[in-house]
Amino acid sequence: MTVSPVDDLALVLCATGELVAGVRPDQWDSATPCTDWNVRELVNHMVIGHRLFSGILRGEVALAPGALDPTNSDVLGNNPAASYRSAAEDLLAAFRRPGVLEKSFRVPAGEVPGIAAVHLRAVEELVHGWDLARATNQTPRFPDETVERQLSFTRKKLPDIPPEKSPFAPSQPIPDNAPPLERLVALLGRQPKS
Repeated sequence: MTVSPVDDLALVLCATGELVAGVRPDQWDSATPCTDWNVRELVNHMVIGHRLFSGILRGEVALAPGALDPTNSDVLGNNPAASYRSAAEDLLAAFRRPGVLEKSFRVPAGEVPGIAAVHLRAVEELVHGWDLARATNQTPRFPDETVERQLSFTRKKLPDIPPEKSPFAPSQPIPDNAPPLERLVALLGRQPKS
């Protein structure tokens, strides 16, 4: 059975939503592996990203400089888990619109077809979901098969992203037999064992 990239994204968003819902009140100011952001800013960045991509996919929003900077605005309100869930549902609805996967869109990584945009969002959420789990002492529940598909996509496409547009740090060494999520985050500059 073939799993569509949008179905993979749905699984990733659901698992990340569980992590967001699992953040304790005393953890929102905690540091994350994204050294510039605390937990609230990280989740804010994810929700901003969902909203930005949803708007781009619908042709309602143009990419603006600093659009993904979570320090520019707070979109989480008093219920970050509900804000995350709502933005994730909207993003999935935007990707499921007829013809979206075949069109091209200008996103932070450059001009990409919709099918690549799905993968970009899934990879972003996997890495930031890992960041969130590390910062809040939770265990992410991303299916290994889903992570493997995003890892394969990332290995193929990472060389195509201009260095000045790359949102991640240089790849880190990791054993080939490490779990898929650890291999993905290491590929994108995280240090899983630190």
